[in-house]
Amino acid sequence: MAAVKDALRQRIRRTLALLDPAAAHAKSMAACKRLTAQPEFDRAETIMLYLPMAEEVDTTPLALRAWRAEKTVTAPRCDWRQRKMTPIEVRSMETGLEVTRGQVREPASGTAVAVEDLDLVIVPALAFDRRGNRLGRGGGFYDRFLASPALRGVTVGLAFHQQLVAEVPVADTDVPVRMLVTDEQVLRFPASPRATGPGARSKQ
Repeated sequence: MAAVKDALRQRIRRTLALLDPAAAHAKSMAACKRLTAQPEFDRAETIMLYLPMAEEVDTTPLALRAWRAEKTVTAPRCDWRQRKMTPIEVRSMETGLEVTRGQVREPASGTAVAVEDLDLVIVPALAFDRRGNRLGRGGGFYDRFLASPALRGVTVGLAFHQQLVAEVPVADTDVPVRMLVTDEQVLRFPASPRATGPGARSKQ
């Protein structure tokens, strides 16, 4: 299982490396526009989003749209010793942040928000499939977070279309998302511990 996941990670990284910055920016804008048009985003009062790395969809447009709508925006701060994440309120995508292990950007400080208060959780990954399964970077932070019994909000994968694959190998500890938004489409998945059906309802 580990070797299969590592091979898929390498393949997706090679694919993403071929995206030129202008194309990646355009795709990020398209994906964010598609997500903000969804009722799940409109209804959410408190959102957790990731602070993007170079090869990820840029979440800045989501944060700006959320702040304009007077939503609370949070980003995860990692406790590397306990290997868990805490949502911290952020008011800027440029200041009040720090770079930690693995070149991950995190809030340097701020108010912690309870997991049960999150209405929408925007989740990164290297790859997603059409069942909502995700392939992370191997740290397990998001899987542990998504498995929290206190999490009631909708979980949304955000990715470039190139990150959508036929199948992501899954283990018992892997947790799927409820939605996937790319620059080309929106997929919604059954509300089950792991979506295993042959396909998901799609909305363009």
